[in-house]
Amino acid sequence: MAASSELRMDHLPSDPLLHILSFLSFRDLIHCSYVSRRLNDLSKHNPLWKTLCSKHWLLTDADRLQSGVSWYSLFKQYYRDLGRYIQYYPVLKRAWEQLKSFLQQRCPRMIASLKEGATEVELNDIEAQISCRLPDDYRCSYRIHNGQKLVIPGLMGSMSLSNHYRSEVLLDVETAAGGFQQRKGMRRCLPLTFCFHTGLSQYMALEPAEGRRMFESFYPCPDQTAQDPSAIDMFITGSCFLEWFTTYVHNVVTGEYPIIRDQIFRYVHDKGCVATTGDITVSVSTSFLPELSSVHPPHFFFTYRIRIEMSSGASPEAACQLDSRYWKITTSDGNVEEVQGPGVVGEFPVMTPGKVHEYASCTTFSTPSEYMEGHYTFHRLANKEEVFHVAIPRFHMVCPPFREPVVRTQKASTSFTPRLDDHDDDGEYCDGDGDDFGDLRGINMAALEGAWCPRHI
Repeated sequence: MAASSELRMDHLPSDPLLHILSFLSFRDLIHCSYVSRRLNDLSKHNPLWKTLCSKHWLLTDADRLQSGVSWYSLFKQYYRDLGRYIQYYPVLKRAWEQLKSFLQQRCPRMIASLKEGATEVELNDIEAQISCRLPDDYRCSYRIHNGQKLVIPGLMGSMSLSNHYRSEVLLDVETAAGGFQQRKGMRRCLPLTFCFHTGLSQYMALEPAEGRRMFESFYPCPDQTAQDPSAIDMFITGSCFLEWFTTYVHNVVTGEYPIIRDQIFRYVHDKGCVATTGDITVSVSTSFLPELSSVHPPHFFFTYRIRIEMSSGASPEAACQLDSRYWKITTSDGNVEEVQGPGVVGEFPVMTPGKVHEYASCTTFSTPSEYMEGHYTFHRLANKEEVFHVAIPRFHMVCPPFREPVVRTQKASTSFTPRLDDHDDDGEYCDGDGDDFGDLRGINMAALEGAWCPRHI
């Protein structure tokens, strides 16, 4: 009687067992296959591996039909080739697909500049060439696409002013290895991007040295006040390749970065930077230019793009012309400056129903964050005596966090003040004597306390 009442795996129906197995990870599913012959058969059930193939490799029915093998076999094929990147692959693959889909509609010629993915052998050869390990998220992305050809416009964004142009190419791994830095001040840094016009590159630190954190990305900024050429400040752009690349893609595909003349312009638009006065709406987007900025001496260069639009539903009698502008500029140290002058960048635009006028201008500050606000003065075309103001919304300009090199922070150690870098991961203060991360600044503490809401660019 006791033997007949035992619950045997072989007697259990398949459906509830398959339902249980569907909650397991691919590793646990493989472990289950070693338990018994019954579980071995069930763990290879095609629908289970179809879900896992979709989750980890973003594969579709069309991919399986083209391969001519089962979902289980297809998963094994991909795992043998890309298994070391399984935690990064779905995120980066999805980002690349979203970016290409967007570019195909908005900037199709940029698609042709993308290079096919590198092989494992090629990436291993690069590591041997530079004698340094490449991070897995970087390797994973370059398995999908090996950067782009050295063409203009660059994939990683452009910026254009009247006498200045920048367009950053995403370097292929071979070209990046050729620019791998071993000189003092930039040791063990791999270029990620390059601009033909300015010579500007973003770099990734492959080792924690000279004030840099491992795998963080940054724009180098030579200290112009130091005698030592190895004193290089850093504008930080990402904590790792995955964050750096996916954040950029998100800004592109969501429309955060506008497309102008078939190029991605890295202007950032805060949805709160919009003001409507009567029939006229003014919106503002901003951008920080690291290649024209410096930490020492403090010189932070920003450009802003303003869009003025008259509602298409406005009456013809509402037509007007811009006469002058007024700015109130407040820096993070509390200084206020007021500026006024005729027109905007030498123009006096006429606004009629449905018309849009856009222009770009620039400004520099000696503080890393500030905000501007003001108004335009218009007059009606039908009655020049009717003069009115149109509000310009408050917009913030905040440079990325920046870090001073160890060369400078060691000299300043005698006058120690608490820094953001003096905290460990748990939020406790660290012993400053063992800190090799330099000085992380550029975040306005008054802003964090609610004086205003800064926005990282």
